[in-house]
Amino acid sequence: MTDEWTKSEMRDLQRLLRRLLRGPCEFSAGEGDMLRLVDLPGAFPAALIARAERRGLLVKGAGRLAATGATAAFLRRALLPEDAFAGQHRIEVEVSVDYEGQRQSARRNLAESPLSLLARLKDRTGQDFFPEEARQAGERLLSDFHRAQLRPRVTATWEPWLSSRGKGQAGGQAELADSAIAARQRFSRAVEAMGPELSGVAVDVCCFEKGLETVERERQWPARSAKLMLRTALLALARHYAPPAPQRRTSHHWGTEGYRPPLSQP
Repeated sequence: MTDEWTKSEMRDLQRLLRRLLRGPCEFSAGEGDMLRLVDLPGAFPAALIARAERRGLLVKGAGRLAATGATAAFLRRALLPEDAFAGQHRIEVEVSVDYEGQRQSARRNLAESPLSLLARLKDRTGQDFFPEEARQAGERLLSDFHRAQLRPRVTATWEPWLSSRGKGQAGGQAELADSAIAARQRFSRAVEAMGPELSGVAVDVCCFEKGLETVERERQWPARSAKLMLRTALLALARHYAPPAPQRRTSHHWGTEGYRPPLSQP
């Protein structure tokens, strides 16, 4: 809960976390019990950073700080809903990522979940265009994307910041936590389950947080086609996460009208 922090602490914490969402940052010791980030003015109390680390809001390594999967969610909750000017307090980050060998850029609005807008779309009968199981599948895909440390950052690729190595250090996947490796495997299986025709739009919207119109423009699709493709992709993903129970097989015999099977002889 945000009420655990004083107003002054919350201002410092939000400024720090916003910076970390753009990518890992090196820090150094400042005066007294303060820490300084190399590319952010001012200093931050070491106790504040320690509390944030205990809460899972950041990761502190050897001279570096980085965001976690909980960072963006905390900032969303920190935005007061009663603020009449909430639109002026959007937390936007310009991100650039490598996906399937191609660099893509997007702007992330951290004040709103990428899938929250999907819940507002209705069909002609007034029912949800994206069923609950489809939205949950998208959230699960996004969760694995973050847990796998694949979240997009400024001038970063999908490789996690822990993979940057110094001399004598093992790099790449060897440095990943088991949980991150497992999340990458789940993410890969989910993408494979949707197939190459559908997985791209799901990753664009759920993970890269692109709008449907942006997807249509980039892929040169007809208007209103992205939501149809996304709905199909997320329903396929939902079946991957929760496969339907197999139906009992029953035997059938096909014959002409009036056909009766012969009675077996004793």
